[in-house]
Amino acid sequence: MTEDNVKKNATQSFARSTRHQAQEQAEAGFEGFMSWTKYVTYGSIAFLLVVGACNFGVEDDSFPAYNGQQYSPSNLSTES
Repeated sequence: MTEDNVKKNATQSFARSTRHQAQEQAEAGFEGFMSWTKYVTYGSIAFLLVVGACNFGVEDDSFPAYNGQQYSPSNLSTES
């Protein structure tokens, strides 16, 4: 083998090794990203369900949502 062939084989071997390492790192990063996204999505859905459940009691009048007497001005007179 000539010196040029040795350099060429070494360069190709290094390029294959680098590509392989980069591919493994990209796949590991993607798997981590997908699992993180899944947990955030599940958490968001659970949060929205809890917040929605808290509001359902107000809509069916099981809680006094508005007290009109509390906000009526009784000490104001319109006569001058």
